[in-house]
Amino acid sequence: MTTILAIDTSTDRTSVAIVRDGKALVELHHDDPLAHGEVLPKLVQQALAIQNEIDLVAIGMGPGPFTGLRVGIAFGQSFALGRGIKWVGVSSLDAIAVDAGVSDFIVAIDARRRELFWARYFEGKRVSEPAVNVHQVVDEMDVKIIRTPPRAVAIAQLSSVQNLREPSYIRRPDAYPLPTGITFRAAHTMDAVALYALEKEIYVGEDPWSLAQFKEEISAQDRYYLVAESGGTVIGYAGVMPAGDLTDILTMTVAPAFRRKGIAREFLKRLIDWSRTKKAQAVMLEVRKDNSEAIPLYENQGFRKISERADYYGPGKTAIVMRKELTT
Repeated sequence: MTTILAIDTSTDRTSVAIVRDGKALVELHHDDPLAHGEVLPKLVQQALAIQNEIDLVAIGMGPGPFTGLRVGIAFGQSFALGRGIKWVGVSSLDAIAVDAGVSDFIVAIDARRRELFWARYFEGKRVSEPAVNVHQVVDEMDVKIIRTPPRAVAIAQLSSVQNLREPSYIRRPDAYPLPTGITFRAAHTMDAVALYALEKEIYVGEDPWSLAQFKEEISAQDRYYLVAESGGTVIGYAGVMPAGDLTDILTMTVAPAFRRKGIAREFLKRLIDWSRTKKAQAVMLEVRKDNSEAIPLYENQGFRKISERADYYGPGKTAIVMRKELTT
């Protein structure tokens, strides 16, 4: 008979169970998104007071928010090492699916930032890879969504058929190296001439902003404008403004010779960070429908299309309106 200590911290719930041959001898949990590190050792201690002989440790490997998830993984691996026994990793989403009771469904875990980690299942089998999206994307699939936390007993059950060795951190990292040789700073009114010159050079025949517009925009108290410089020369600029409970990205421009170097991505990150400091619920922007370079960047950073505006950039030039939800 194999006695398994099962642990999962992939959600707001910290779950612990001791299972022998499919039967739960102990099953404990505690709900608190900030208490995994404090609660997990106590729950395990309580469980071991009832059954101390453990042959295997089964650990929920996510996906899940990074901080909470790593608590369970680190604890479970350390426990196994200290006892001199093996550990196996199990998909937390698959563990939720064990108790689904329906044939076609989606399992979803809160990913913070108004997003969900999710996967789709049919007849008990996962038919899509785990992904992360805003709630609306998942809701629009019109399939039953199961949001219950994984039971540690199900983690133990899957330990006989799974053995994941790496955590499932499926969200792309927020941190990127800064573009080499490029500096970023807040714009000031003295930059207006340089920005106007770059605007005219890039947007030939497309109704560029005037010098007066740049001066007015940069000096406005409720705007946030940035410039990027290379060797002291301005090679890009970006700006954002509040719009009710949202923020609206007004412009983001990089000189052609400096594109594909991560400058636009860094602009976007800083504009989003500023929006969060203003307690914005979301960030909006418009982009030309045929802009095949910018649209993938926005999608990569969590923006999704919500509508189109015909002739926004001139006759026959359609704009796509995109929105990114922000953490409250």
